[in-house]
Amino acid sequence: MLSRSILRLSRSNKVRSALELYISMEALALLPSAHACNSLMACLLRNGSLDDALRIFMMMTEKDTATGHTFSLILKAAAVARGYHSSLELFTELEEEGKLKCFDAIAYNTMISVCAKAKDWVQMEKMWRRLKEDGHNGTTVTTAVVGACAKEGKWDLSLSVFQRMLDSGLKPNAVSYNEVINCIGKAGKVNIAFRIYNLIKSSGLSRDAYTCNALLGALYRGSHYPDALQLFDHIKRESSFELNVHLYNVALMSCQKPSFWDRSLQLLWQMEASGLTVSTVSYNHAISACEAARKPKVALQVYKHMIHKKCIPDTFTYLSLIRACVWGSLWVEAEEILDRATPDASLSFIYNALLQGMRLQGQSDKAKKLYMLMHNSGFKPDGKTRALMLQQLTRDSVRHHVRYCSHLCH
Repeated sequence: MLSRSILRLSRSNKVRSALELYISMEALALLPSAHACNSLMACLLRNGSLDDALRIFMMMTEKDTATGHTFSLILKAAAVARGYHSSLELFTELEEEGKLKCFDAIAYNTMISVCAKAKDWVQMEKMWRRLKEDGHNGTTVTTAVVGACAKEGKWDLSLSVFQRMLDSGLKPNAVSYNEVINCIGKAGKVNIAFRIYNLIKSSGLSRDAYTCNALLGALYRGSHYPDALQLFDHIKRESSFELNVHLYNVALMSCQKPSFWDRSLQLLWQMEASGLTVSTVSYNHAISACEAARKPKVALQVYKHMIHKKCIPDTFTYLSLIRACVWGSLWVEAEEILDRATPDASLSFIYNALLQGMRLQGQSDKAKKLYMLMHNSGFKPDGKTRALMLQQLTRDSVRHHVRYCSHLCH
């Protein structure tokens, strides 16, 4: 009856009354039920009373009434209130004292999540091994660890956890598969990513836009650019879902390295025709493909079309255009782009790119004029630009000295 009262008061968030009743029961040597104690601990933690919750927790471990939920509550609360190390120290103490008899999969998942948030991958893997050694199977909570590993680039650990989940008979959902493929794809492990993808098909699940994006990303990072474009075409033909901007952007990036500039234009027009909002990033990818293919005039046409569509260029747009114009010796166009660029801190990058291009292409007089304009505008050249201009000034000084000496001799 008293345990039910503690439950009712705790659920009503009447923390003081619930705690006083608990203390009264303790004084009378009455032991509340584990359910009542867990409810009271949760109430205390909601109200910031970690010390009181810890006192109840210690009593429960001494009386062997703690449950997996008890451990999950207190370990998570300790990590939130006092940091990851406090939670890990508490776990270690309990382990040394042999108090982890009721530690279940949920409790292990709590510690796995705590370790993952603290980016302590060594401890996280230890927790995973302990979970398996104690005869527990991973749960969908454990699957979230795969995502944490993915964000930190721990593809091998992510794959190991995922494989053990499959071995234990779990059936991951599409989100879990996608997380693993994305993680492995980011590491450029193309073959492994596609092996996981084949498991999706054999499990009866359907691929979605996220799956396709992860596979395309794997091919791109693995430098399989033609294969990425071929897969994109297959997705476009066979998929039931509509292609999103992310898929198009990966395809556009795959056009840059092999200089498939004409294909990048096709993709850009397809995006516009499909009704998707084409961002500056997408236009930049197409301009970069034209730059890589040494097609400066085409890059300028894409730029003009971008302006016509009221899409605002950024620093990357201007830098790519400047580099393209330098290779094509389009100096008038390059200076026009410089004039149109927004006069902010990033403008110094554009000045430097054009100055370096002029010097390397032998346009010394143009470079000197631009160098003076840059100084007068309040922008500072970088180290490479200063070195190039110093070389030029030194050469001019030597030439002037030679001409002067020659004149004296005559």
